[in-house]
Amino acid sequence: MSASNVEVKKYKKVKTILISQPKPERSPYYSLEQKYGLKIDFRPFIHVEGVAEKEFRKTRTRPDEFTAVIFTSKNAIEHYFRMCEDMRIKITQDMKYFCLSEAIAHYLQKFIIYRKRKVFVGKREIEDLSHYFNKHKTEKFLLPCSNLGARPVVEYLEKTSISFKEAMMYRTVSSDLSDLRDIFYDVLVFFSPLGIQSLYENFPDFKQNETRIAVYGSSTGAAVNERGLTINILAPSPETPSMTMALEKYIQEANKK
Repeated sequence: MSASNVEVKKYKKVKTILISQPKPERSPYYSLEQKYGLKIDFRPFIHVEGVAEKEFRKTRTRPDEFTAVIFTSKNAIEHYFRMCEDMRIKITQDMKYFCLSEAIAHYLQKFIIYRKRKVFVGKREIEDLSHYFNKHKTEKFLLPCSNLGARPVVEYLEKTSISFKEAMMYRTVSSDLSDLRDIFYDVLVFFSPLGIQSLYENFPDFKQNETRIAVYGSSTGAAVNERGLTINILAPSPETPSMTMALEKYIQEANKK
């Protein structure tokens, strides 16, 4: 990430913050809000939409023609089972499920009787499942994904010569933020380049002016820099590994009496 657009020394008082994510049930942001007397709002700048069954059928992909499924996210699970239901496909009990993490595998229990199915779980990355792939080389794998694809997973599968097919079952798209047109926040917090894309799709003439911008991650920072905006709050860093810590550090300086 270019440091040229990162501002770390100029502080202005913070009273309002907009987090570009859905509102969580529990979060350290609430403690931050109470501790410093702030108004923190949550608003997802992007959301997921399912691909319609009619559109999916045009790909000539039938989930029941595969013997195994690779799940990279909870969204992939939701839309795989939704599509099967919409297509009136009954999933065989012999279907094998390969999940990138324990959290994803745990979510799978909402849709299947876990103890009666063959579920293989990695720690985080697709490479974690290599042992299981080696044992099941003859399977025909389906990879449910979004319009963004699953590039690292695809690259790995291509290298291992596993028989698989990507199936776009959902899309990540910009949310409608038109109701925020005349509402201004002291700090806008972004966690992905897609959030920045949504900002400009909704407000093509956006000007930063006095608004502070907080970003998490190098790819998000790069997207901010590409727009010529100034990064005021940056995470993660050795000193502030989380966004709430980075915000608090900034607020402590900005809101000094």
